Amino acid sequence: MEEFNGLKVIEEFEAMTKDAERIQSETLVMILKENGSAEYLQSLGLNGRSDPESYKARVPLVSHKDLEPHIRRIADGDSSPILTGNPITTISLSSGTTQGKPKFVPFNNKLMETTVQVYKTSFAFRNREFPIGKGKALQLIYSSKQFKTKGGLAAGTVTTNVFSSPQYKTTMKAIQSASCSPDEVTFGPDFHQSLYCHLLCGLIFCDEIQLISSTFAHSILLAFETFERVWEELCSDIRNGVLSDRITVPTIRTAMSKLLRPNPELADLVYERCMGLSTNWCGLIPEIFPNVKYIYGIMTGSMEPYLKKLRHYAGEVPLLSADYGASEGWIAVNVNPRLPPELATFVVLPNIGYFEFLPLIEKCTKDKEQDKTEPTFHGIDSKPVGLTEVKVGEEYEMVVTNFAGLYRYRLGDVVKVMGFYNSSPELKFVCRSNLLLNINIDKNTEKDLQLAVEEAAKHLAEEKLEVVDYTSLVELSMGPGHYVIFWELNGEGSEAVLSECCNCLDKSFADAGYVTSRKVNTIGALELRILRRGTFQKVLEHFLALGGAVSQFKTPRCVGPANNVVLQILSNNVVKSYFSTAFQ
Repeated sequence: MEEFNGLKVIEEFEAMTKDAERIQSETLVMILKENGSAEYLQSLGLNGRSDPESYKARVPLVSHKDLEPHIRRIADGDSSPILTGNPITTISLSSGTTQGKPKFVPFNNKLMETTVQVYKTSFAFRNREFPIGKGKALQLIYSSKQFKTKGGLAAGTVTTNVFSSPQYKTTMKAIQSASCSPDEVTFGPDFHQSLYCHLLCGLIFCDEIQLISSTFAHSILLAFETFERVWEELCSDIRNGVLSDRITVPTIRTAMSKLLRPNPELADLVYERCMGLSTNWCGLIPEIFPNVKYIYGIMTGSMEPYLKKLRHYAGEVPLLSADYGASEGWIAVNVNPRLPPELATFVVLPNIGYFEFLPLIEKCTKDKEQDKTEPTFHGIDSKPVGLTEVKVGEEYEMVVTNFAGLYRYRLGDVVKVMGFYNSSPELKFVCRSNLLLNINIDKNTEKDLQLAVEEAAKHLAEEKLEVVDYTSLVELSMGPGHYVIFWELNGEGSEAVLSECCNCLDKSFADAGYVTSRKVNTIGALELRILRRGTFQKVLEHFLALGGAVSQFKTPRCVGPANNVVLQILSNNVVKSYFSTAFQ
């Protein structure tokens, strides 16, 4: 195995980002030459041209819906060059939390190569700031249910495709501490059993753990919330050297039997550490894993609401935000790992795809059926700018061309250009481009919802309560339409405090269109619905049943017709409801 050279990786990154414009042109040429025979490109009349001007003139901006018929043909077994020159052999599944069902996304060896490059680059910068030795990593990662499409292609979440790749495994062995969990645990068919055994493996090697990671912050938080409930059972397993009866998967039991031996001394040590924490579990992670250097995962966007509780567990252990990408592929790396997740920025790698940026302005569009005007985001004249043409301080929607058949694909993410690293832009993720909550002339994004929830949740402190998770709904079944916010709390709040929270939520949406609409009652009073404990766990279980992986799960921040099953789960678990009086 070739030894990892972090300094060389950083040098290559520096050279690439200094010449980003040329690298981008070369990358586009490479993509179009490799895939020039594809039916999709042939139909657009490129005729072998690969310069950016011809490409932009001939190839339209598209969404996943535009490419879905082509991807479906591939999944159904058509092996002709539809989107790529070489056949697609693997399908990745998105999380499905936005639209209620997973999207099919083409995946190939080229995307695997870019994934490995992103991991290497990110690790090189991370390890320069937080060097780790030959210890172990507690990697809270999980496989999803894999299946064959109608045409016989392997299909699974992108995380499963990556984690199961020999190339990924070889790379990770070379660049970081080995996982403390055997593959049988990571790729086990039952998430709950895998999670329990991840925690058990972590305890067996507790003094060797140097980093804790997962794809998303939610998965890390879920693991330690579970730890609070099962730590005594874990100690019993270690003390007796016998695995809990809750583990029934034969492959997992066999793999764990090779690690588990009676160890009363370790059991006593873990028990003592936990007893010192069991009142509020503050600082749990460094207490149990005294040599951990950092906690790593995607912590931006929809993961930010989990940071407060994660810091509660982490104590002084730094939280490091992982890189920026999507199910469709990676885009940028975090080269400033010391920045807290809320301030994290990401530098675009100019050779892993061809990137354009659609400038965002607000335009008003008329809804003829309901005779109302709605603000939406659109690109200025639908003319994206190139990687090196973006302006600092401006916001854009990402447009991606990759090696796996996505051409001028609107990713749906809004990013803000914070600066340049050499000549490649440094991005901050802002939100999804579609408005989350919109009834009349109001416009509220996922970030606006997050800030409103955070502000209202301050009123829970006097009763020592916290918001476990939340989502929203635009209720239009009766006029006027209104916002519904669903909260799951970690305890039972008083009527007075929850009413106050409801009013605060209503007042915290500062968008002028919302405030005006509330004052004239074209938007009705905001409704706060309190959910039973465990409701969002049921939402998670629903997505797992669809073939998703915990590693890829994101709580949907708004539910609607496409997420009717989730809406039913939420509606069936409402225990209290409050209406705002803030604008009366």
